[in-house]
Amino acid sequence: MSGISSQRDSAETITPAVYALQAFSFFFGITYLIAVIINYVKLPDVRGTWLESHFRWQIRTFWFSLLWGLIGSLTYILLIGWVILGLDAVWVIYRIVKGWLYFSDRKPMYI
Repeated sequence: MSGISSQRDSAETITPAVYALQAFSFFFGITYLIAVIINYVKLPDVRGTWLESHFRWQIRTFWFSLLWGLIGSLTYILLIGWVILGLDAVWVIYRIVKGWLYFSDRKPMYI
């Protein structure tokens, strides 16, 4: 029983750390990659818990922001690329803040 409790406690520590790594990625891009790797490695530990929704939220934030970042980068010569990149950054900030607030309230994320 203590093993399950220990995994949950660890996940409750890791979840906000991943949100922090995502936030730091605006200054140090590599932290975004580190965050998603942690998500995938620790995902089996949180299956069936309220934390699983946060991990999925964080993973989806990474992949969709990467997609929109790529689209924005490919079209940056056109003005639309700059708009896409700006909106992508705002969307990532929104996802980090919303996820962190839900985590602080111990509420699962809707998926």
